[in-house]
Amino acid sequence: MTTITQLSQLDLNGTYSYADYLTWQLEETVELIRGKIMLMSPAPNLKHQRIVTNLGGLLYTFFHKKNCKLFYAPFDVRLYDSKKSVVANQDIFSVVQPDLCVICDNNKLTEQGCSGAPDWIIEILSTGNTKKEMRLKYDLYQENGVTEYWLVYPYEQALYQFVLNAQTDSYQLFAMHAGDDIAMPYLFPELQIDLADVFAE
Repeated sequence: MTTITQLSQLDLNGTYSYADYLTWQLEETVELIRGKIMLMSPAPNLKHQRIVTNLGGLLYTFFHKKNCKLFYAPFDVRLYDSKKSVVANQDIFSVVQPDLCVICDNNKLTEQGCSGAPDWIIEILSTGNTKKEMRLKYDLYQENGVTEYWLVYPYEQALYQFVLNAQTDSYQLFAMHAGDDIAMPYLFPELQIDLADVFAE
């Protein structure tokens, strides 16, 4: 089998599984969404990294020594139909690397990352993120049962909070926050996040 070390060896219009993904030794970071290769944005800018650090620090303090665990990218999250209890690598076609994610079911954690939907995913938009990419992820997280999904807009200093409706299996906009609002996760209402601290320079 040929070792894949460059993107040029892959068909960017092809369909690949997690089993394929495991064999790649690429310098670039990629995600798989429904079997299609998605190039990650170039290295995140300073604003993005500050927000990841600020928000991640607050979440780390909250989740330290609790059952739910916080993880930062790069961290492979393998998504598939939640009705299937065991899925082989060749049957998984979506592997994403959220900026931050919280996982409460420790059975989903493996040496390779997370197998199944995290409880909470936070994506911080970068200038390289496209509307198409964000729509694809929104749909993917919704279909695979990610209960809470936050989209953070660094330049607008805004946060959109989506929560999965258990009856319809679709996201509903739970809250919008901006500036120095206090944001509270639907799943962890005792956690109060001051956005002034999140967006602090």
